[in-house]
Amino acid sequence: MTFLTKAPACLLAMLLATTAHAEVESTDPIKLTLHDWTGQLITTTIMGDVLKKAGYNVEYVQADYLAQFAGMRTGDLDVAMELWATTAKEALDEAVATGDVVNMGETGMKAIEEWWYPSYMEESCPGLPNWEALKDCAEAFSTPETAPKGRYLGGPVTWGGYDEERVEALGLDFEVVHAGTDAALFAELEAAYQRKDPIILWIYSPHWAPAKYEGKFVEFPAYSKECYEDPAVGLNPDMAYDCGKPSGPIYKAAWKGVDAKWPGAAKAIRAFTLTNEDMGAMVGAVDLDGKTVEDVAADWVAKNEAIWSAWIK
Repeated sequence: MTFLTKAPACLLAMLLATTAHAEVESTDPIKLTLHDWTGQLITTTIMGDVLKKAGYNVEYVQADYLAQFAGMRTGDLDVAMELWATTAKEALDEAVATGDVVNMGETGMKAIEEWWYPSYMEESCPGLPNWEALKDCAEAFSTPETAPKGRYLGGPVTWGGYDEERVEALGLDFEVVHAGTDAALFAELEAAYQRKDPIILWIYSPHWAPAKYEGKFVEFPAYSKECYEDPAVGLNPDMAYDCGKPSGPIYKAAWKGVDAKWPGAAKAIRAFTLTNEDMGAMVGAVDLDGKTVEDVAADWVAKNEAIWSAWIK
């Protein structure tokens, strides 16, 4: 009796699985890259969960943020879900120009990455947020290890960002120190903020930090592509990178073969969008509330079927 009761359920499950995979063009795994910050892990896991809902086989591969383009050019990696205009646009454009990588469009999120300081630092550096104030009060941001130079806490080296080049080009008396991980970057901010210690560091949005802490982004000379490429452009006639970081969309990219091998998945990847507000809340749920990336992504998928189901139709 037990067997007869369970058998139809088993057969139904097999039928559903067969039906789910019937429209999948290939059962080979779609390799999605993972990096070293919470938001990217969430974005990629949501995309992976949705592709799995459509019956695709998904594999997550840890990859270097900029070096991943080499893997996408050869087809060893298939999809990158977060390429920030602030740090990866140049590498993305170069990869797309080879014909081996495809820009899969914007994620809907807008990137801001810049030097940021807590508002209490304006007491010791009153000219802020104007960047020129840093010329007169670099020592206010110093630590015993960098004094008399100010200390700028940058993101992990793999993020790029040209901070060392900017410090030199603008003549800032700062030493750039890179955090080992995304988590270490914000742990140091939390510790400094609680003690009102001097700190200036790389902050980005979408993220929970700009909402949680009172502070401002430094206002550097406006970014231009020419400022990064031509030393003659900008304040320093002899050096490039004498301007602020770019801001703009966060893109998706894929190996050129994804369109032909998994056209349904490619359509879903192009359709994927999230807002800065949604992402900031999800990153906070992981970093502040202790939830796992997997649980936060699954929760978003469970609550937003009306959105993602349209991606895979």
